[in-house]
Amino acid sequence: MAVRPIRLFGDPILRKSAIEVDNFDNDLRQLVTDLTDTMLEAPGAGLAAPQIGVGLRVFTWNVDGEVGHLINPSLSLSEEIQDGPEGCLSLPDLTFDCRRALSVVASGFNMYGDPVRIEGSELLARAIQHETDHLDGVLFIDRLDSVARKAAMREIRESEWFGLEQPTVKVSPHATNGFGL
Repeated sequence: MAVRPIRLFGDPILRKSAIEVDNFDNDLRQLVTDLTDTMLEAPGAGLAAPQIGVGLRVFTWNVDGEVGHLINPSLSLSEEIQDGPEGCLSLPDLTFDCRRALSVVASGFNMYGDPVRIEGSELLARAIQHETDHLDGVLFIDRLDSVARKAAMREIRESEWFGLEQPTVKVSPHATNGFGL
């Protein structure tokens, strides 16, 4: 079990687009294991690689007892919308209603390079969209309307974790082309 520190709002890696995985090796499988262990320990409904300081397009999820991962995701979203509470492990103790597609079909790969397709709605769809946003440098607060975003930023500034020194970062064993800090 390898639980890694979760990067908090303000860490630059959370705002960078992650690069596609092109090497499905033991290091990648260890990254998926670390993501899963960290997500379950937190606990959270999902965790993306940039949240533990690795700029690769990989995320895990834990929704309704189903734990999984997806690499290099591509999403197809429904036109139906859901509006509901959303939080983020990189923004501790912050929850706001956020609009998302009600359903999603996500295509990508598993840790062995096999193609996978995930279909989900409601909470699973929300988690997949949220984690894919992380891979594009987008946080859920970016999707809030201006009034809610201002309230979220106020809560962030007043939180006890805001502005804390960032964790020491180790160099990723993956070729991150400067995206991993």
